[in-house]
Amino acid sequence: MEAEVDKLELMFQKADSDLDYIQYRLEYEIKTNHPDTASKKNPVTLLKELSAIKSRYQTLHARFKPIAAEQKETKNRICATVNKTMTMIQELQKQTDLELSPLTKEEKTATEQLKSFMSDL
Repeated sequence: MEAEVDKLELMFQKADSDLDYIQYRLEYEIKTNHPDTASKKNPVTLLKELSAIKSRYQTLHARFKPIAAEQKETKNRICATVNKTMTMIQELQKQTDLELSPLTKEEKTATEQLKSFMSDL
């Protein structure tokens, strides 16, 4: 999950950079190739709209950062709780000399997925 969050943040940064470049290129093209476009829709207005979109995009990105941090923290808490629970179960099994039946296919799959997920953290 953290990798997806990092990937999404990089995508936000790239999109921000792309918007800056597009704005620069548009301004340059308008100044050099179309100085007489007064009778048509004003390209400067379009650039201002682009700036407004960029601003809204940056606001969205700023809102996203705390959510991503909270997700990471919550995920860490859940994993810690699962680890403690698994340790407690193993200790109880040792103390009671309880013999367990073999895991079912679904239980084995879930165990492997959990181990894989926790090792990614």
